Amino acid sequence: MKPAPVALDAFACPLDGIALIEASAGTGKTWNICALYLRQLLEKALPVGRLLVVTFTRAATAELAARIRERIVAALRALDGVDPGDDPFVPALIAGHACLSCRGRPLCLPPLISPIM
Repeated sequence: MKPAPVALDAFACPLDGIALIEASAGTGKTWNICALYLRQLLEKALPVGRLLVVTFTRAATAELAARIRERIVAALRALDGVDPGDDPFVPALIAGHACLSCRGRPLCLPPLISPIM
């Protein structure tokens, strides 16, 4: 018997190993992939070049890359004290890690300097 599907919690999902996100259209896959990508950058301090995100079409890849870029920019804005925009993920992620500090910021961001920007 196949196990019942489990909703993905982007804040609690483990960041080690390989993750497969499988779901129907319009269920939030891109939102969750962007969330996990940003968590990897901030919590694991992984550089962009160490992360691989795969999707099925060129159009989906372009959309995913743009959405990841938007989320990175929102995080940088929030960490600089500027309104990050409408996405509730970034402020919630930063608030959840206020115990970490790097030059007065709640999280370290050196891995964000990369060709993706």
